[in-house]
Amino acid sequence: MPVTDVQHDLDKLTLTITADFAAPVQRIWQVYADPRQLEKVWGPPTYPATVVDHSLTPGGRVTYFMTGPEGDKHAGYWEVTAVDEPRSFAFDDGFADQDFNPNPAMPVSKNVYTFAEHNGGTRAVYVSTYESAEALQQVLDMGVVEGASSAINQIDELIAS
Repeated sequence: MPVTDVQHDLDKLTLTITADFAAPVQRIWQVYADPRQLEKVWGPPTYPATVVDHSLTPGGRVTYFMTGPEGDKHAGYWEVTAVDEPRSFAFDDGFADQDFNPNPAMPVSKNVYTFAEHNGGTRAVYVSTYESAEALQQVLDMGVVEGASSAINQIDELIAS
């Protein structure tokens, strides 16, 4: 399993997931840069993602929905704030309605994903920062650790094919 560590810190308002992959940095970057590959790993296995719009550039937007086992759809978006290909990108990640308008009742996280060479492969560090301890606790209660870990753990199969 690629995920090697998960830490949440209610004082710093962060959730940090670390994963190691047996692939070069450029290959892991492609997973996020290509919307068809991103679809295979963004949602957990029981909630696969469909990427609708994908602009991984500063000021760009990524919109997607995840479809649950009962056919229920959950929309979300990224507002891309920084890109340093192939080393990192940053984005605000939020929940949305079916037209991809932000849902103000749900938390928005500021995310920085970094990819670095490590032991002949890539170490990815995913850091999400929330506006409040309550917002972080809300997504923890919704199962973000399990969902994100199972999504990230799908990357190995994708890069092996």
